[in-house]
Amino acid sequence: MPTDLLGREYETFPAPQALDHHGPARIIAMCNQKGGVGKTTSSINIAGALTNFGRKVLIVDSDPQGASSVGLGINANSVDNTIYTAMFNPSLDPHEVVHHTRFEGLDIIPANIDLSAAEVQLVTEVGREQVLASVLRPLRDEYDLIIIDCQPSLGLLTVNALTAADGVIIPVAAEFFALRGVALLMQSIEKVKSRINRGLEIDGVLVTMYTRTLHSEEVLDRIYEAFQEKVFHTVITRSIKLPDATIAAAPITMYAPDHKTAKEYREVAREMVARGVVA
Repeated sequence: MPTDLLGREYETFPAPQALDHHGPARIIAMCNQKGGVGKTTSSINIAGALTNFGRKVLIVDSDPQGASSVGLGINANSVDNTIYTAMFNPSLDPHEVVHHTRFEGLDIIPANIDLSAAEVQLVTEVGREQVLASVLRPLRDEYDLIIIDCQPSLGLLTVNALTAADGVIIPVAAEFFALRGVALLMQSIEKVKSRINRGLEIDGVLVTMYTRTLHSEEVLDRIYEAFQEKVFHTVITRSIKLPDATIAAAPITMYAPDHKTAKEYREVAREMVARGVVA
């Protein structure tokens, strides 16, 4: 029986079985208000890995910087319909804001700088926490998983993501300041869970940017102390190949399928299926 970097024994995760149909999707929010921890990278590469196993995935770019959009080759500044237009134009069919990428089974709702106005506009919206959920509701039956790539903040856009989500995956970098601010995120999750979305769960904590140093090992131990069995067995190591895949606007599972990091993300996908995060 294999052991992970924390010394935990676990069953080998089998390759997910093929599905005879798609949907209804589970919605997860990829969330951490600290920037640079691998939210977008993990959103794209988990999605890519799941499509390798025949799953159909929709990424919702919920960051005005539009990193997920760029990372999948979408120039959001040149498209008419984005997540912003869907949220503030109730008459718009949500299907019209979905963009098919060049990767089979992987779609995206893009974002651009227009979304930066959403925080102010949401303040005066009726049911302001539910706006994103109403956009995604008509799309659930067409996908196996919907990943909301959240912006690095705890504002109303993130609250919308947590309200729409069934679960949360928290990427945490194996670095000194990794856990700073995570307590605030946990408070936000608990508030949304108790007041708005009682079914919200923490699906897992994904350690990213791991290096085989004493420092990373100490941080990994601290992350486990905080989250226990919520920590995924699979850890994503720091890799210079990931920026190359970003430049190529492709998941690393497609760009360099035999690379160690691609194998790690496929293993995360297997673990997610085994945990019931996705069918």
